[in-house]
Amino acid sequence: MPLLCGLLALAGATLLLCLGRSTTAMLIGRILQGASAAVVWTVGLALMADTVRPTEIGQMVAWVSLSLTLAELAGPLLGGIVFNKGGYFPVFYMSFGMIIIDIILRAMLVEKKIAKQWLFTEEPPPVNDVSLPFQSPTINPIAETPQLTNGKPSPLKNRYPIMILLSSRRLWSALWLSLFQCVLLTAFEATLPLRVAEVFHWNSLGAGLVFLASALTTFSAPLVGMFVDSYGPRLPAVLGFLFATIPLVLLLLINHSGLRQIVFLCALLALLGLALTTAMVPLMAEITYSVSAQEKRHPGVFGERGAYAQAYGIWNCAFAGGVLIGPLWGGFVRDRAGWSTMCWSLGVLSAVCVVPAALWTGGWIFDRTKRQDRHAAAGERKEEGGAAI
Repeated sequence: MPLLCGLLALAGATLLLCLGRSTTAMLIGRILQGASAAVVWTVGLALMADTVRPTEIGQMVAWVSLSLTLAELAGPLLGGIVFNKGGYFPVFYMSFGMIIIDIILRAMLVEKKIAKQWLFTEEPPPVNDVSLPFQSPTINPIAETPQLTNGKPSPLKNRYPIMILLSSRRLWSALWLSLFQCVLLTAFEATLPLRVAEVFHWNSLGAGLVFLASALTTFSAPLVGMFVDSYGPRLPAVLGFLFATIPLVLLLLINHSGLRQIVFLCALLALLGLALTTAMVPLMAEITYSVSAQEKRHPGVFGERGAYAQAYGIWNCAFAGGVLIGPLWGGFVRDRAGWSTMCWSLGVLSAVCVVPAALWTGGWIFDRTKRQDRHAAAGERKEEGGAAI
């Protein structure tokens, strides 16, 4: 129901943006659009975390990351082509068509708790049977027992789940890195069409097609997800931000027209898309991993339903902050200091992100106990396919 309500709100927001001719109508439309996005993303990611096995989180998040990044990059591409060929309203016809398809798919979705009623026709097995192949990762088998930490009641028992989540430096690191990754993505999304129009004198069609180079490289996300499931999120997160620095800085060399400059621009955008995709997949998976780590440290502290929805709700706020800051950063720096300054400033931001990615992604890098736990969990995953990370 929350997903369906969010999609209906999105349809109303799109209608207001399509027909609105006043600033008030546009503002209300954008507010409804943001509210619907918050609901759909939070509930959707929590549903994913509750449905798939912990050993498959990286791969499933990779597909989500692929759809998100592909939509961010393909939106300007499709919008530019349709607007150039068909005009203003056909752009919104395409949007309404996608919303209708999304609503139909939501109506066809069978949630896990409903599917379990069909799967177990006989007497359901006990909740604490960890050998169940369909055991939800959010239902902790120790949740029905008293919350103990080394034989003593957990000191977090009476705290709100969101406060427990925000006490995790690992989660904070993932949130900040997600915000900065979104800043890098949206800063160029807002300024690149203006740059190519200024340098190459392209129209809206050309400005949309230039995003195709970045969009194609996002299909590497499933491969990154497989790597995250096998070896952890730290290395791809570090490499993603590290290698993003190179195309970000080199984009300042796009300063005159010509075929070589166009090829160079497309190559840099492809490298940037690949690097940002490599960084995004482990960060989204890290949200689930950090919640699982706290549940393992304090059994039953989040109750039977877990805290994945709240964790991804906080992540959605961080991502929304990146969507807000990115265009402001890109537009303000470009207008005040020029294209070159905007490029190297974003490159510096990407380089700085390497530090927290190396230190906290996957757990504190100098914590030997956590490394041993991760190795043990990896062995259990290979043997049983259901241990938490």
